[in-house]
Amino acid sequence: MTSSPVLEHALLHVRPGQAEAFETTMMQALPLIRRQDGCRGVSVTRCVEAPDTFLLLVTWATVEDHETGFRGSADYEQWRALLHHFYDPFPTVTHFSSVDGLGPLLPQD
Repeated sequence: MTSSPVLEHALLHVRPGQAEAFETTMMQALPLIRRQDGCRGVSVTRCVEAPDTFLLLVTWATVEDHETGFRGSADYEQWRALLHHFYDPFPTVTHFSSVDGLGPLLPQD
């Protein structure tokens, strides 16, 4: 794992017909992740071509802040209870680090 800032990427495929409910629930869930140590910003966007698909981007100070900190927290248990039943299939989460000279990671609150 890396100790430099990272961008978490998760493509969220929401079950057909549940996108609006997902958006409402995500609004309730976002404070859970925003208050985590190392969370520098969160963005959720909806795909224009596939409206049941969302992109979650989270900037973390370190991968460990996400993998150990957030995922080991009671807030993550609440996040999972609120959101995980919406996904089909379950998302793959990946982390990216900045390439020198190509700009900062996004998003930042």
